[in-house]
Order: sequence, then structure tokens, then C-alpha cells
Amino acid sequence: MMDCILAIDQGTTCTRTILFNPQGGIVATAQRDVTQHFPADGWVENDPEEIWQSVVDLCRELLSIAAARGWRVATIGIANQRETTIIWERATGRPIAPAIVWQDRRTARRCRTLIDAGQNPLVQNRTGLPLDPYFSASKIAWLLDNVPFAREAARKGDLAFGTIDCFLLWRLTGGAVHATDATNAARTMLFDIHRQRWDEELLDLFDIPAALLPDVRDNAADFGQTAQRLFPNVLTIGGMAGDQQAATVGQACFSPGMVKSTYGTGCFMVMNTGTTPVVSRHHLLTTLAYRLEGVPTYALEGGIFVAGATIQWLRDSLHLIQSAGQTEELAASLGSNAGIYFVPAFTGLGAPYWDPDARGAIFGLTRTTGIAEIVRAALEAVCYQTNDLLTAMLADAAQPITELRVDGGMAGNSWLMQFLADLLGIPVARPSAIESTAIGAACLAGLQSGLLGGLEDIAAARHAEHVFHPLLPANRRAALLDGWKAAIRRVTLPPARRPRNSGGRVPL
Repeated sequence: MMDCILAIDQGTTCTRTILFNPQGGIVATAQRDVTQHFPADGWVENDPEEIWQSVVDLCRELLSIAAARGWRVATIGIANQRETTIIWERATGRPIAPAIVWQDRRTARRCRTLIDAGQNPLVQNRTGLPLDPYFSASKIAWLLDNVPFAREAARKGDLAFGTIDCFLLWRLTGGAVHATDATNAARTMLFDIHRQRWDEELLDLFDIPAALLPDVRDNAADFGQTAQRLFPNVLTIGGMAGDQQAATVGQACFSPGMVKSTYGTGCFMVMNTGTTPVVSRHHLLTTLAYRLEGVPTYALEGGIFVAGATIQWLRDSLHLIQSAGQTEELAASLGSNAGIYFVPAFTGLGAPYWDPDARGAIFGLTRTTGIAEIVRAALEAVCYQTNDLLTAMLADAAQPITELRVDGGMAGNSWLMQFLADLLGIPVARPSAIESTAIGAACLAGLQSGLLGGLEDIAAARHAEHVFHPLLPANRRAALLDGWKAAIRRVTLPPARRPRNSGGRVPL
């Protein structure tokens, strides 16, 4: 039988499982939507049991397909939505509350209190992250403070914390392994990225018992074996990474200065900065790209909280479209943006603004505005925000960026990718397989299992399906960006300070 790798890509709104051959080709795929819950303003939750059941069902489906087609699954790789926080009982494996999703803002007040107390430099120096509700630490503290008896049980060692990767690993191994990988640990706001260990002072700051925390391992490592009762055969788990770091591996961004941007529920841009961390002066994150054989490779990262989620909102809440696939045709049907700017700050703004209080707005509406104009403005917003991130990275890295490697579901929209290249002024390279997150998870497991010899094998397997070159004249690009900057000012300034007529109408 031929060997293949099973990749689990557990995202914010859906779970995907993909079988890859050692050359990166897709053997089979399956996916299932995951429900997001919004119990209060700024709150976002997932049901851990729904996530778990989706993973088990989809893995069983692909294992059955593999057996029928003569493939043998050699190992499993896991990629996951990062920062999303689960605490469960060690004795039963049962979560004590719904998972608090990375987008959730319920802990904004606590983070502001710590900032006002002067704690941000400590957090940022140790973790590379700003004090923000986005990350796991304040979410863990909230659960311990608000779930009855949780704090007492945590101190006694009866509870376990994990991000989605860690929770899935616990369940897959039947509770035998409580571990995470370095890239997910680096997003908790509790992990010292320089010493590569949990930080005692940060645990004290958030009043989090160390007994809650998992072991931290390399991205390609021995993460144990699946429990015998789950699948027909026991499988090894050889790779784990946060989704954006997995995509960085899948896009073969292995040299300093290489940049990828993933367009899913949110959008996340990651630049490899090598074995020395770069401290951002422009409100980006200093984080890990990956850690192999104990050696960390660092990155700069900027995140857009809402990208594909805007299109989902247009479809599911406003019912302006029936499917995401319609957006390309609608945007292309217009000769200009008609002066419409959409700032999708539904849960605040991420890098480089870090404004949790900003809220979404659409500027420039007239009686002639229709569905196509709003859809196009939503797509353009992704590109404007990407340009904000790229500008910050160029300033921090002090080196040219000659190409942006893109992936994720929205990367399949060719109109969007061409507009992105036009706005950024650099080529945008779309790979032949846009599921780079799952590919990266599979590659890490392949490194651990020996199916792949090294990073050079991953780089050799990556191919660009299309490269979009910038075509927009510089003066039109500048005018579009001026309109975007004016719109951003209107959602990030207090109402009393918002300039009149600052939205601007730039019909280009």
C-alpha cells in the first residue's frame, strides 16, 4: 500500500481533513461547518464537543476512503485556529464551558486595567504580544473566575487548559498526552519566546496555576498515538502547528524576508525573520514561525480579525448573496468602487491599529449604491488592510518584500488577488493548492515520520499556479489608499474628534 498523511485543519468556522501523498498531492478531502455562537456583544464561542465530533467523523470518513483506494495513513498532522481557549476536567475530558474563540472581546476591560497598571512592557518583552483579549491568557483567567469552583479545581490539578490542538490531541490519545507545540504556546501570552518556556511571572500576573498547562514540543515531534477505540488502526501524531504557522511551512517561507498571507475567516500575514526575533516598532507581533529540532525560527505577524467573515456576514446575516463564489462576478461587474469604503471592524481592529473598541462602518452610501458596490467594498477592505500590514512589515524588517504568497479560501477569487497585487504594488503568487495550512500540518508530520527528508523537500513540492502582477497606475493606487485612511480615521477616533467629510469619495 502507498503511504499518505492525514491532515486535520480545525478552523474557526469549519473543520477540514485532507489526505496528502508525500509529494503534496491531495488524495481525498472532507469538511464540515462548525457553528459560531454569539451569546453577548463581543462574545464568540465554539462548542468543543461539536469540534471534536467533526474531527472524529471526518477522520473516519477519510480513513475509509484511503483503505478503499489502497492508501495507508502513515501519520497525522494537526493545524488549528489559534488562541481559542478550552479548559476541561482531567478525569472525564469534559470541557467546563464553551470554547472562547480568538475573536472574543469579553476580557477587554481586564486587559485595559493591566495596561493602565503598566504591565504591557513586561508582557510584550517576554511574549512578543501586546496585552489584548485576542490571546489566551485573559480568556483562561476569565473561565477560572466565572465558572463555579474552577479556580479551586485548577489549583488542585484537576483541570487542563489547551488551545484547540491540545484539546484534540488529548482526545485523540485518550487522555494520554497533554501537550501543545511551540507556535501555539507562543500565542497564549504566557510563553517566553526567548527562553522557550512558560513564564512564572506572567502566570502570577493572570493568576493562572501552572498545573493547568501542557507540555510544549517542537512542531515536528512525537505527539503520541491515537486511542485504539477511535479508528481501525492506531496512528501516530507527528506534527502540530497553529494555522498561520502551518501555512508558513506549507508556503515554504523558510528564508528571512519571505512572506505569506492567509485569507480565511480572518487574514494573517507572516514574515520569516530568521533565528533572531525582530521587535516591531509598528504594532506587529513578534512570534514564532516554527520550531524544529529545538531551534526556533521567528516571525513578524499582522492579523486582520475579519476577512472571509465579512463575506459570511453578507451571505448569512444580510442575505445579499447566496454564496461566496458570487462575489468575484459582482466585483468585476463594476468599473470603479463608486467611492464606497467598508471597514469591517465587527470585533475591533487588529494590527497595526489594535483598537478593540472600533466597530464596523460603510462610508459613501448613496441612493445608487447596490449589492455589487457593497460586495466590492467588502473585498477591497481585505486588500486595504493587507496593505496596512505590509507597510508595517516593510518598516520593521528594513528589507524589500518582492512577493506575497497567498492561500486560504479567498485566494481562489482572482478579481480579489489582482486588486491585491494592484494595491500592494508587488506580485501576488497563488499556489496550485491553496490549502497551505493543511499542507503545512502534513509536512510537519511527514518530517517526523521520515516521509519527507527536510525543508528542501517541502520547498521543491510547492508550485505557483498563478502570479498576479500589479497593473494599477500609482496615482490611482494612492487615491484609493487615501480614501481608506480617511475611513479608518472615522472608526478609530472618538466621535467628538472625528473630522467632518473625512470619508472621501474616490470613484476609481
